[in-house]
Amino acid sequence: MAVASKKIPAPDHVKPKRALLSVSDKTGLNNLAAALAAHGIELISTGGTAAAIAAAGLAVRDVSDITGFPEIMDGRVKTLHPGVHGGLLSIRDDDQHRKVMEENGILDIDIAIINLYPFEAVRAAGGDYPTTVENIDIGGPAMIRAAAKNHAYVTVVTDPSDYQALIEELESANGALTYEFRKHMAAKAYGRTAAYDAAISNWFAGELDIETPRHRALAGSLRDVMRYGENPHQSAGFYVTGEARPGVATATQHQGKQLSYNNINDTDAAFELVGEFSPEAGPACAIIKHANPCGVGTAEDLGDAYRKALACDPVSAFGGIVAFNAPLDAKTAEEVVKIFTEVIIAPDASQEALQILSAKKNLRLLTTGGLPDPRASGLTAKTVAGGLLVQSRDKGVIDDLELKIVTERVPSEGELRDLKFAFRVAKHVKSNAIVYAKDGATVGIGAGQMSRVDSARIAARKARDAAQTMGLNEPLTKGSAVASDAFFPFADGLLSAIEAGATSVIQPGGSMRDDEVIRAANDAGIAMVLTGMRHFRH
Repeated sequence: MAVASKKIPAPDHVKPKRALLSVSDKTGLNNLAAALAAHGIELISTGGTAAAIAAAGLAVRDVSDITGFPEIMDGRVKTLHPGVHGGLLSIRDDDQHRKVMEENGILDIDIAIINLYPFEAVRAAGGDYPTTVENIDIGGPAMIRAAAKNHAYVTVVTDPSDYQALIEELESANGALTYEFRKHMAAKAYGRTAAYDAAISNWFAGELDIETPRHRALAGSLRDVMRYGENPHQSAGFYVTGEARPGVATATQHQGKQLSYNNINDTDAAFELVGEFSPEAGPACAIIKHANPCGVGTAEDLGDAYRKALACDPVSAFGGIVAFNAPLDAKTAEEVVKIFTEVIIAPDASQEALQILSAKKNLRLLTTGGLPDPRASGLTAKTVAGGLLVQSRDKGVIDDLELKIVTERVPSEGELRDLKFAFRVAKHVKSNAIVYAKDGATVGIGAGQMSRVDSARIAARKARDAAQTMGLNEPLTKGSAVASDAFFPFADGLLSAIEAGATSVIQPGGSMRDDEVIRAANDAGIAMVLTGMRHFRH
């Protein structure tokens, strides 16, 4: 049953007399404490926070003086006490509440400065199970929620980045805090505890291998407010989850303006794709446009890998995202800047490369310090009306699959390399996906079509266009390997690929008409390999 409100109006201005400070992150603590003390606000604190304030030469009262009870159980229990929560939750203008406070010696606490044990950081750093559990804060969230609920009288601040706003509010309101400010801080506080609990619940689900927990919470912290979303009439923000996976969220940006919503989406797609190619196997480059690859290349040299990727679709590559699986060198940087590129992302970059790129003010360079592991577990999510679709990350890798040759002709060693290469790329192409590859590079990509045969034809047309650009007389798809992200429902898609010049094909299999498709491959004398795993990407 809902609890009825006493309908006591909140005062517009509250002049705080007392503040409780209990923080794990000491950033800006002493400056804030000094500003509060300058307004005559009594400081109450706990453990290490109290020691830090006292060391700065400020008067501070230990919370045990308020509760009449010492910290116990290694600090696990120190603020879970009526002396604290009564001071945070009391309705100041309620006569009954005031009487209870006077009878029990409970003091008003008008400001709560609280941030939490670093659970997310410990988790991201790979802390063991006991250490991670020990960094689950209990008293902090309880105090934050209490103070936020009672924002009619109490101001709660959970983020050091808001300390200056609190100081300025006190200055502008002559030592008081407005109701509007208290409401905004309360809203931020509940966002913080929600994100904290989400991190804990998802960690537990992962530890216990619970794939679909009864309640799933996803949360992040605001990194950037975007100028707009996918389109100028849409608002957007970039939130980071704290996951340590190398990528756009963890990268260092060396130059250029703020990344846009579309930049971030495309850069993530590019780096996830290039992460499929181990640096030990050689350099790789992926060029992305609108979240789809327009070219992927591998070679002995990073610059050659870029040139091979670019050759697949040089028209679409203009204004695209370029991802590398190895540190960017000067020679490759000189090649990339020959056409307009929005973003380059790589594990690292040489000083010479940085110098070359610095001349291109609109080019953004991101370095990540590593590559995303294609086999690592994780979650992906998208919204639908009234719900969320959450699934595990597609961590299927071609090298881990048992391939089945189903045609009379067996693929050659070179064809098998290109088949595996093409299937790696097809995993990152929007469905329906068809990828033609030859000599460790894509030569035609068909993405996002409603019909697989259309994808095959579009990829072949792009290959013909690229050949004309290069001054070649025959399509690049002649003698190529072709990959399909899902099975061929009919033989027509395969026949289109054969018509384009493909001599080998890789696909998951599993169609009711597999026999018909295999028969068409045998009739054409091409080799076909089944993976048993599809890679739909919608």
